[in-house]
Amino acid sequence: MKRWLMAIPLIVFLLGAVILYRGLYLDPSELPSAMIGKPFPAFSLPTVQGDKTLTQADLLGKPALVNVWGTWCISCRVEHPVLNKLAEKGVVIYGINYKDDNAAALKWLAEFHNPYQLDIRDEDGNLGLNLGVYGAPETFFIDAKGVIRDKYVGVIDEVVWREQLAAKYQALVDEAKP
Repeated sequence: MKRWLMAIPLIVFLLGAVILYRGLYLDPSELPSAMIGKPFPAFSLPTVQGDKTLTQADLLGKPALVNVWGTWCISCRVEHPVLNKLAEKGVVIYGINYKDDNAAALKWLAEFHNPYQLDIRDEDGNLGLNLGVYGAPETFFIDAKGVIRDKYVGVIDEVVWREQLAAKYQALVDEAKP
């Protein structure tokens, strides 16, 4: 009986090691989202560049990326030039400025350019909470009907766009064609 009790710490250690080893091979950009397949959450929020109020109805009509960003987010600064290039190529991108100071967001967009066709101000983070946002940057793919079809967590750089995301976006565009 004593030998069995002495083996318990070894068994616990081995189980922990197996779990940690498995974690090394998980992709952190593939965080599950309960929002996939559901309509974009209802909201009524002002724009970053003005006092116009936007709602989820403003997101309807064409497939788009909905990019969650903040001036406090170092990774967003890395991602931003790629978003500008994508917007120049015709990719529809809506922005959600998440838990940020609006004056800082205005300065950011003036300095680094604005790739967003709509820029939603989510100072309190309620829309982000309803979307299940963990932080920034996070990007949601919505179809023309406003249904969330996919989510990407992390920086969208040129390689990520080309190898992982461009085909998903193009599929939504193709699906929306009559």
